[in-house]
Amino acid sequence: MESAPAGRTGFVQRATRRDAGGARILCGDEYAAMALRSGHESSRVIPFDRPRAVDGRAAPPARAAGAMMLAAHDVVEIDGAHGEGGGQLVRIAVALAAITGTRVRVTNIRAKRDKPGLAAQHVAAIRAVAGLCSAEVEGLAIGAEAIGFAPRPLAGGEFRFDVGTAGSVSLVAQALLPVMVAANAPCRVHITGGTDVRQAPPVDYLRHVLFPLLAHLGVRASLEVVRRGYYPRGGGEVALAVAPATLRPAIFGVPGAERRVRGIAHVANLDERIAARMRKGAVERLALAGVRDAEIETRVLGPLDAKGQGGAIVLWAPSDATVLGAARVAERGVRAEDLGHAVATELAVDILNGAALDVHAADQVLPYLALAGGGGFTTRTFSSHAHTASWLVERFLPVRCAVEERGGLARVTVAPR
Repeated sequence: MESAPAGRTGFVQRATRRDAGGARILCGDEYAAMALRSGHESSRVIPFDRPRAVDGRAAPPARAAGAMMLAAHDVVEIDGAHGEGGGQLVRIAVALAAITGTRVRVTNIRAKRDKPGLAAQHVAAIRAVAGLCSAEVEGLAIGAEAIGFAPRPLAGGEFRFDVGTAGSVSLVAQALLPVMVAANAPCRVHITGGTDVRQAPPVDYLRHVLFPLLAHLGVRASLEVVRRGYYPRGGGEVALAVAPATLRPAIFGVPGAERRVRGIAHVANLDERIAARMRKGAVERLALAGVRDAEIETRVLGPLDAKGQGGAIVLWAPSDATVLGAARVAERGVRAEDLGHAVATELAVDILNGAALDVHAADQVLPYLALAGGGGFTTRTFSSHAHTASWLVERFLPVRCAVEERGGLARVTVAPR
């Protein structure tokens, strides 16, 4: 596994061990600075809170699109139990640390969960972000409840990361995407794991909802699904390609009167009728909400295109001003028609209420608006994930996130402070 492009030397490194994915792991509170001269290594100990380049100078910060860099000596302390207190908080924290060149410590990681600490997919996301900025990561391990993250300058290149389980490739991609946007050269990343798994957005949601939304801010990204993978085997693979960009502020408007829905219902290594039943349930429910223009494609994948059995349905309502989306992953014991009903109902409620962003997109878009320096949107509910994201971006960036509940919608504004 490649953790940094070839030729990138002279960064602070730990003269100890690496984890299975190739990321450098710190087990204590000290760094060893390694100077590479004539093929020989020399090192000296430097405290964690004062990382230096090999010549002893403070390491330069990474470039951030529209963001003010914090002073080189600052270390941001994050309570991982704040707000929603899940893995999202850790992913956003390390991504913003990499972009702003800020060292960060996160404690009490997932303290509110039944199984506190980092799971495999969280470790993979942190390792991936670290690979893009040659970061030193202290305490990175499954089950860890505290980590330290000290980034180096961002760089483009080609990388490959394996979650190692059916953990979501979408969540790893979410952590990487803003970092790749802020890099100084194009990036292409291959991620292996679960493409359509519970408690995470399916990859089709990223492609048809999140990426079109971020295009309003200037993001140029594409996602190729090489192979689908599901719980419990994983084995799916995606290729994420991103060009560097300077983000611009954006205000997402209310969709127009035209109600148009598109979608994909797919199954892998299962009866093709399951996908058709998901589609049928969705179309019926959308019709009840007054949506007559609904085109939902069904796809049936075999063993060459997918590892294991699984499926998902993703719907989106595109317009010039925004894209609304909703998704469900197939589950054993849940009727296909019920999945279609549920995803269509969620999307229809957003359409009828005049929301600009769906509840799930709101917390995903917030960090980009903060990095761009401003913007706004409405959403049906400002979730605990969104509250956590707004709190977190204010710790790293010179912005304020304001939320006003009015007319059955949450009106969110991001502005410089």
